[in-house]
Amino acid sequence: MIQLIVLLPLLAAAIAGLGNKALGKLPAKIVTTGALFASCAMSWPIFISFLTGHAEPFVAPLFTWIQTGSFDAQWALRVDTMTAVMLVVITSVSSLVHLYSWGYMDEEPDQPRFFAYLSLFTFAMLMLVTANNLLQMFFGWEGVGLASYLLIGFWFRKPSANAAAIKAFVVNRVGDLGFMMGIFGTYLVFNTISIPEILAAAPAMAGSTIGFLGYRFDTMTVLCLLLFIGAMGKSAQLGLHTWLPDAMEGPTPVSALIHAATMVTAGVFMVCRLSPMFETSETALTVVTYVGAATCLFAATVGTVQTDIKRVIAYSTCSQLGYMFFAAGVGAYGAAMFHLFTHAFFKALLFLGAGSVIHAMHHEQDMRYYGALRKEIPITFWTMTLGTLAITGVGLPLVGVGFAGFYSKDGILEAAYASGGVGIGAYFVGVFAALLTSFYSWRLVFLTFFGKPRWAASEHIQHAVHGHHEGADEEGDGHGHDAHAHAHDDHGHHGQEQTGTAGYHPHESPWVMLTPLVVLSLGAVFAGFLFHDQFIGSEGGIEFWKNALAFDSHLMHAAHEVPTWVKFGPFTVMLTGLVIAWLSYIKFTDWPKRFVATFGALYQFLLNKWYFDELYHFLFVKPAFAIGRFFWKFGDVGFIDRFGPNGLAALVVQGNKITRRLQSGYLYTYALVMLIGLAAAATWAMTR
Repeated sequence: MIQLIVLLPLLAAAIAGLGNKALGKLPAKIVTTGALFASCAMSWPIFISFLTGHAEPFVAPLFTWIQTGSFDAQWALRVDTMTAVMLVVITSVSSLVHLYSWGYMDEEPDQPRFFAYLSLFTFAMLMLVTANNLLQMFFGWEGVGLASYLLIGFWFRKPSANAAAIKAFVVNRVGDLGFMMGIFGTYLVFNTISIPEILAAAPAMAGSTIGFLGYRFDTMTVLCLLLFIGAMGKSAQLGLHTWLPDAMEGPTPVSALIHAATMVTAGVFMVCRLSPMFETSETALTVVTYVGAATCLFAATVGTVQTDIKRVIAYSTCSQLGYMFFAAGVGAYGAAMFHLFTHAFFKALLFLGAGSVIHAMHHEQDMRYYGALRKEIPITFWTMTLGTLAITGVGLPLVGVGFAGFYSKDGILEAAYASGGVGIGAYFVGVFAALLTSFYSWRLVFLTFFGKPRWAASEHIQHAVHGHHEGADEEGDGHGHDAHAHAHDDHGHHGQEQTGTAGYHPHESPWVMLTPLVVLSLGAVFAGFLFHDQFIGSEGGIEFWKNALAFDSHLMHAAHEVPTWVKFGPFTVMLTGLVIAWLSYIKFTDWPKRFVATFGALYQFLLNKWYFDELYHFLFVKPAFAIGRFFWKFGDVGFIDRFGPNGLAALVVQGNKITRRLQSGYLYTYALVMLIGLAAAATWAMTR
């Protein structure tokens, strides 16, 4: 069964990709979507069997991949509790995204290629989570990077999509260099790349040192930090995060699948999979905690001022990944995986819901041109509201009842506080980020679904009404959408509500788009309540995880015993963020404009994403282009071409000019040459 789960998406991708337009749109969609639903149907029984304690971890060997000397890389599929969790997340979200894409990409002429890319990504992600050795994990790691590049740049005629795809590829190469060095170093130290053997031997290496960059460092700290650099790139942590928001240039289903629910969680999965290694280095765990907490705060602050509905959710993803990492940093790996699990459902729901809004608003993505949509697209409104209730962690702390994010996010914060030390600082950072999360999440809801309609100012709506829209021009979000600059600031527009454009009414999405929203809503509501004891319970967690990760039952018990004010902290800030958003965008709509006028510098700082892109452009992009230009102008053209092929060609031309003078066409000239030749030959003969 596990072989079928992993290989069916690959087979479907091959059929759709190689068949392409000769196969046709409908057969390609049927093959890929059917394969994913089949994999999903086989994944849930495996997860349930681990959930109920009726399954044991096992390894399904396939074949010998590489074997030379002491290096032995077997291709085998490892199935344990962590694998079972990831199988459910990947196949469930991917199958629903495939179905959703039937409606969202309906006007796209190149659908077979799109669905082939989706299935290829799913196969690569499944290979990553079933890997039994580091090289096999790296194969899946690079596979999802390739599929991400292809999907972000799916509309390859759109310059911004190409730029975003290249940016994602390059930034991830930086992280992958660290991951590769970590794998090399791990093999050097343990003489194996088998994950079970490495984890078994890791505790014995605690306290040893290794030479690196000319100095001696703690062995496990070096290895863990190198591996964590790979996780930072793939999971968009602070410093290597800049690719994630730009990845929204791809189609919305791509955002839901790759950049919300699955690929970006690969780094979290890798850290949790190798948690016994990280447990041997306090320094590495501290770094993971700091980076996670900093990312959580940074992304939440930037998300508060974004106007593009997809970018708000993208920065939310970045922030939630920060929660997962600082959970791992304080040793609460079960809580990190639990938030990964619940986040997949409500974040995919929010992205697909945003896609439904964009579909209804004729591919307008700027929330300033929405308003009053709750009556026009009620199913989308209610499902996105459920997703918002989940991500903001709505629930009753003492009663213990709430939405999915209430169980997983609060579990992380309580574990962080219970861990002491840097964990207490991470708790307060996480609580403040939860305040910002509540604010920007409800801001999105209020701007989109409440107030008066502000559709008249939208260029996309105007084009739709007057029949000027170009349709699927292969250069925008499937329908000619491209981000455009606005003359007014983010918050200053809300006092200028306008009536809806005459002749245009937003429309609800078709059932193939709404069905995934309803299904994901169930996960956003019930996933936390149903599974919290198995994932983070001090006793249930031991039975559930079965040593698949380093589960600290004492920490999780302490997390449940934290003071009442610690439990109420997230609840309090959740309500505070909701109230601030309601006052700013429903009650007193001039507040945002006044805030911008008062704190203009802070607003610009956040609007420009802490100037990371500008800083990287100055430090890395411009010097890289300057170096490239130097080697091009002076190295390639000025030296190699000048003295190489171009120089030889010029030499031949000059030689031809000289020899051409000898070809005068006069008989006496040739006779003179012959006489000179004879004289020279005779002279040579006589001297001999």
